[in-house]
Amino acid sequence: MARKAASSTPLLIRSSPALGTGSYGALPDLASSPESAPPTPPSPTTLRKKKTRSSRLRNTITSSEAGSSAPLIDSSDGPVDATIAEQTGLATDSSATVTANDMRRRASEDTSISGVKLTRVRTRESILRGESAGSSSAGFVFRDSSDSDRSGDETQPLRSTDGDSEDPEIPFDPHANSPYAQVRASVPNTDDTSLSISTPRMWTLAILFTIVGSSTNLFFSLRYPSVSITPFIALLLAHPLGRIWDICFPEIINATTLFGRIRKWLGQGRWNKKEHACVYISSNVSFGFAFATDVIVSQNYFYKQPTPILYQVLLTLSTQFLGYTFAGITRQWLVYPSSMIWPVTLQSTAMFTTLHDRGDEEEVVRGWEKWGRWKFFMTVLGGSVAWYFFPGFIWPGLSYFNVGTWAKPDSVVLANLFGVSSGLGLIPVTFDWAQVSYIGSPIITPFWAATNVLVGLIAVMWILAPILYYTNVFFSSYMPILSSSVYDNTGKFYDVQKVLTKEFMFDETGYKGYSKVFLPITYVLSYALQFAAMTALVTHTAIWHGRDIWKQGKRALKIGTTSLTKTESNGSYQRLQNGASKKIESEEDLTDEDWADIVGDEDVHVRLMKKYDEAPTSWYLMTGLVTTLVGMWLVEAYDVHLPWYGVLLALSICTVFFVPVGIVMAITNQQSSIFLICQLTAGYIFSGRGIANMVFVTYGYITSTQGLKFASDLKLGQYVKIPPRMLFTVQMVATAVGSLTQIGVLNWMFGSIPGICTPEALSGFTCPLARVHFNGSVLWGVVGPGRFFGPGELYRPLVWAFVIGLLAPVGVWAYGRYFGRDVRKVSLPVVFGSLSWIPPATGLNFSTWCLVCWGVNSYLKKKRVDWWKKYRMVLSAALDTGLAVGVGVVFFAVVWPGWGWVRDWSWWGTEVYKQGCDWKGCALMNVPDGEKFGPGTW
Repeated sequence: MARKAASSTPLLIRSSPALGTGSYGALPDLASSPESAPPTPPSPTTLRKKKTRSSRLRNTITSSEAGSSAPLIDSSDGPVDATIAEQTGLATDSSATVTANDMRRRASEDTSISGVKLTRVRTRESILRGESAGSSSAGFVFRDSSDSDRSGDETQPLRSTDGDSEDPEIPFDPHANSPYAQVRASVPNTDDTSLSISTPRMWTLAILFTIVGSSTNLFFSLRYPSVSITPFIALLLAHPLGRIWDICFPEIINATTLFGRIRKWLGQGRWNKKEHACVYISSNVSFGFAFATDVIVSQNYFYKQPTPILYQVLLTLSTQFLGYTFAGITRQWLVYPSSMIWPVTLQSTAMFTTLHDRGDEEEVVRGWEKWGRWKFFMTVLGGSVAWYFFPGFIWPGLSYFNVGTWAKPDSVVLANLFGVSSGLGLIPVTFDWAQVSYIGSPIITPFWAATNVLVGLIAVMWILAPILYYTNVFFSSYMPILSSSVYDNTGKFYDVQKVLTKEFMFDETGYKGYSKVFLPITYVLSYALQFAAMTALVTHTAIWHGRDIWKQGKRALKIGTTSLTKTESNGSYQRLQNGASKKIESEEDLTDEDWADIVGDEDVHVRLMKKYDEAPTSWYLMTGLVTTLVGMWLVEAYDVHLPWYGVLLALSICTVFFVPVGIVMAITNQQSSIFLICQLTAGYIFSGRGIANMVFVTYGYITSTQGLKFASDLKLGQYVKIPPRMLFTVQMVATAVGSLTQIGVLNWMFGSIPGICTPEALSGFTCPLARVHFNGSVLWGVVGPGRFFGPGELYRPLVWAFVIGLLAPVGVWAYGRYFGRDVRKVSLPVVFGSLSWIPPATGLNFSTWCLVCWGVNSYLKKKRVDWWKKYRMVLSAALDTGLAVGVGVVFFAVVWPGWGWVRDWSWWGTEVYKQGCDWKGCALMNVPDGEKFGPGTW
């Protein structure tokens, strides 16, 4: 059997300074968590035992022309039925088919196939039964998905049912599938070239979801608590819409009228997994709100530097498109090798297989016999929309449920401990799903990961933070215990205009006459956690995944050299033997490593893709050249104060780290962020330039993050067998449409939402994430890292967090090894990285998130595992979608029109949470008028 990985850790790391589905930030991605590893397909040995060794595993016959995988042959009594062969597509010119010539040739080579009857069987019955790849439960199967009325059904592999217990002439062939168990469990080793892809249906749904998703996520990114629509929701909703399209526009063979020809054009092809994958990929590349939009917000509202539309469009498009160049030119290292698994893609691949290749039958849950997944989804969605009227408008106190402060609202101590706005949230109660899911849906997160987060929350934010705060470490008692803002030495918000010249450059004279920058204690700990997470990820990955990364990385980098143990004789495969002359007859005789050595650089999925024209490298190079020139012109033409070579330097940093970071992510699903590297580099080289710092990070870090996302989608396209040129077109169109949509929505918000990006903003549109990015640009860009973390500076001790993060995973590993404890699920990168989201997240967001995760993924899983398997993912998607719809309805239909009765709507439930120090952000110690705190000189 394949060797089990020593540790698999979810990506819960603050790889960027943003939340949600931003193009530079990611939700917790648990595609490779130990609790939810994809099931290994039933081994041939097990099947033989269950059937009293009635048959052996048959070889997958490979096309001699394409060298790719073909279905298995079902050998039984009876002659070959040509009609069946024709119906199953076995007489087509496809690398995933078996032709009569193939069978005759093999029969002539003493292969015992007497009386062959071809039948069709389903593959990978274990896919998405229980927890499959990506920690998903049973697949979301809509009742209207039918095999009987689906045209272009994918050719399924055929399995032998020959009663002969020993047939040595058809040996096991490792070239017929992926060397890696998790890929074999989620990705079919076949391809149906007859499936339609570029149809009006696919493009309509792709553009529709691109516009809706990108605009929605950008809109709510400026709000607290924010709402995010994930691409997984698009994956679920696109399927019934595609089926409805098929019903409305059936295939028409002959059309004579104009109306008939239009209906024929609209009805071409049938909804299938390849169209579905294209819609999902378009959502994946466009749903994230661009980091450039936060740069634009910061320039307009915090730096007070208006930005023209052309600048906004060019900055957004150039930074969003540059990643394609890096993904395209590194395909031979990050996409093509079978060792580059990209676990994040396996969940969606398995879902496509479940939705399109399985029947309509759903497992029955006791007491829920009448509740299919689709009915459950729509019911929860409707209830979620209706409920949001209470915390969103009727009784906002249900969202900010700071009940622990009601008895004494003006108590700073109660506000610090039990507050939900500027406090630590020790009472984890809220009735607003937006608060619970602010850092990502807790329902899709394994409880072991939430336990890591909870331990860190208690140790760092609930114990260490109060100790430091009440002992006035770093002068923190003069500020709120938790805030997204930075302060001056009088306890007021830091006025960056006082340390900037008219050209938006650092004014050292103004800085010395004004104040140093001071951070709330939780903000200080957030930076320390970011530093620790960065180095802890390196050590943790090296300890638990170092061997795999070394071997699979070397294999990927040696793509030009192959060492196949496959031997050919007149086009047939011989029985494989290892170095000890032991016969290799089934999957159980090989480890993943040995299997990969046999297959070499090209597994079945790479070979199947060779029938399609590759997207030329020149396309990616031209994209990179154009966007780089645009970026260089942009920074010189506008008052960014970043020289043209600054763009090249940012791209150089991305170039150095892209392949190593990509290899680690493709194998372990953990991304090492270069965000701090970019901020630090810009802070030292372009000191005193806050806007330049943000733009530099955008061209360096965001290019890397986007490129890795695009590379992941290229791997998904390989798994689903989407032609590369088609995939390139889908990605480019979706990125362009999504970027332009976000710029349009952003400028509409600037002119339509009163008080946007201020504490008095309508409906919570205070721009919390953009403010965090602005604060970072002040610290790293305007003031500079030397004045903040340099020798003798106030926050110099924070640099020790790098050392702590580097050594702490070694201590955990040594403890487990010495005492014989299983510490695979103790992940310090998760502990450090997740909590670095504070601020803008609060203690309430984390405590309620952990509580719900325990309720669903621990308590409910133990009590009703059948319900948990069937409805868990559906529940998460329905709550997220319902929340987004509910917030949109309340805002646009009730709040934004400005009705008189809405402005006058006020009662105890709308005011109680605003009455005390929690909402006002009171400090423990007040600065007397005319005095200051902090060092006397700076």
